[in-house]
Amino acid sequence: MHREPSGATLLAMPDVRWETFEREAPELAAAGHTLLYQYGPGLGYLATLRSDGAPRLHPVCPVVAVGGLYVFVGNQSPKVHDLRRDGRYAFHTFSSADVDDEFSLAGTARVAEDDGVREPVYEAYVATGAFTENDTLFELLIERALHAKYEARPSWPPVYTKWRAQSANASG
Repeated sequence: MHREPSGATLLAMPDVRWETFEREAPELAAAGHTLLYQYGPGLGYLATLRSDGAPRLHPVCPVVAVGGLYVFVGNQSPKVHDLRRDGRYAFHTFSSADVDDEFSLAGTARVAEDDGVREPVYEAYVATGAFTENDTLFELLIERALHAKYEARPSWPPVYTKWRAQSANASG
């Protein structure tokens, strides 16, 4: 059964493109980019919301291109329906055998098919060794980011770096 939070007031923060995130938090974006592409193609897990409100987790191959963070989502995949219905997502890079560092994002995905970027995004995507067909292009807009850096193995606690998009009122 789906339940709305009782008595909670959620203030919507604006989601921004990767290029804005990168400009506002360059070291955090660089760390995320490194973890995203640590295996060649961009790799991570994308969490979406099913129609009943339950989470659904999918491996994806995102690509940073033309100022944005994009994912091609297969039209036969349940996640394409999830994102079209409710664009909220959470993203986490793959783990590494060498480094325990983590990078995660949350925000809103939006269909980017009419933005005139499909061809350059696709070219950047296949240049990493990934391929796709019969899909929908989404841009992952970012509300917040987190990087957990572990100094040595084993190491606890990690050093956390957090970033959140500025509110429309605060940014003028």
